Amino acid sequence: MKPKTDIHVRLTGEDGNIFFLLSIVRRSLKRGGYPELADEMTEAVTHSKSYEEALAKFSEYVIVE
Repeated sequence: MKPKTDIHVRLTGEDGNIFFLLSIVRRSLKRGGYPELADEMTEAVTHSKSYEEALAKFSEYVIVE
């Protein structure tokens, strides 16, 4: 599945705390000119039922490296 943006975000090697990762992706979306998608993605991640589902949501919005 192709993400909604072409923004690349490096999450490999970062702290695995989902809220920390969320802040990285959120900041990248805002800096990339997608503040509305940052809010949409935050909503999707915070309503995920599992850690794995939350991680998968990032890939719907950015290219995760």
